[in-house]
Amino acid sequence: MNPKSSNPAASEEIPQPIRADGAGATDPGPRDIWRDIQNPDLLVPPITDAGTVPNLKFSFSDTHMRLEPGGWSREVTMRELPIATTLAGVNMRLTPGGVRELHWHKQAEWSYMLLGRARITAVDQQGRRMIADLGPGDLWYFPPGIPHSIQGLEEGCEFLLVFNDGDFTDNDTFAISDWFAHTPRDVLAANFGVPESAFAHIPAGERYMFQASVPGPIAEETGPDPYGTVPLSFTHRLLAQKPLITPGGSVRIVDSSNFPISTAIAAALVEVKPGAMRELHWHPNNDEWQYYLSGEGRMTAFASGGKARTFDFRAGDVGYVPFAFGHYVQNTGSTSLWFLEMFQSDRFADISLNQWMALTPPDLIRDTLHVGDELIHALRKEKWPVVSYSHPSKS
Repeated sequence: MNPKSSNPAASEEIPQPIRADGAGATDPGPRDIWRDIQNPDLLVPPITDAGTVPNLKFSFSDTHMRLEPGGWSREVTMRELPIATTLAGVNMRLTPGGVRELHWHKQAEWSYMLLGRARITAVDQQGRRMIADLGPGDLWYFPPGIPHSIQGLEEGCEFLLVFNDGDFTDNDTFAISDWFAHTPRDVLAANFGVPESAFAHIPAGERYMFQASVPGPIAEETGPDPYGTVPLSFTHRLLAQKPLITPGGSVRIVDSSNFPISTAIAAALVEVKPGAMRELHWHPNNDEWQYYLSGEGRMTAFASGGKARTFDFRAGDVGYVPFAFGHYVQNTGSTSLWFLEMFQSDRFADISLNQWMALTPPDLIRDTLHVGDELIHALRKEKWPVVSYSHPSKS
């Protein structure tokens, strides 16, 4: 059923919490039918789900919008998703000319451009500068403490920001306007060598985000660089990177091996085609923070000790997989599912269940799982992050 096509309350297709094996019963009481339609694996969990697993999903659509002249922002942190202790995310939109003011953070900032174009500026501790214009699929990374700014170009922009601290909030940013407002004017005058009157019109507090004119070409906005430019680029063209292509989709991995400045956050951009899945796997280095870009999918997280839980995802959702939990991501829609996997780490790492079994003595696999040659001969020693089989066994 397409939830956009009709009123589910007037439809005979209202989903009920009844599984095919007969477990469950109808729910005639107060309920949010739209939510049930969007979360079929919470309403009717697979029979393999069991035990107590914490919530591993939160939607940006359920967050508070901070609306400002020049754009908006919203965030998913530990306050919204308590299990997400390693990373936090901010979704931000800037109008043409809209400015996320000059600021810095205690945390590293990693960003993926979703729409439009933005200009970013930064200066490092040795006075080396960077200024760049970025578009969809481009990344930037600012180490902790590096001052920077973001501004929308002619078409404006939208982007995802990720920080290496689940307790992060963008409301605790170190902003230049906030600092000026809370520094005595005689101190400002002494610092810059100008009269106090030069600060007569400074803002009364943090501006955070504001509307300005669209900047001109970079060459017209900058002068000489007396100390040169930053030695390690703060930007990376992820969509220009050659993907690893498998029968089920594609993967682009970005970490400090190909984006050297990004020492605190590693990521993968994953495409899962219809009928395919991000294979059964786990990560041996840290928790996984996910952001769903388009399409529809589901994920079951295996938490050990007989515990597992399944969640459904769509664009704008955040998913989270605690360290070492086994999981997959399956495309449940009719178009490609695109999502980002991110980690508080300098390197991307995953362990494939298929590859591990293929590299284990076959008799040990047979004795452990009570399987025969059909499975043993299908195992692959080569890792396929995304898998698809046109004729899966029905037996």
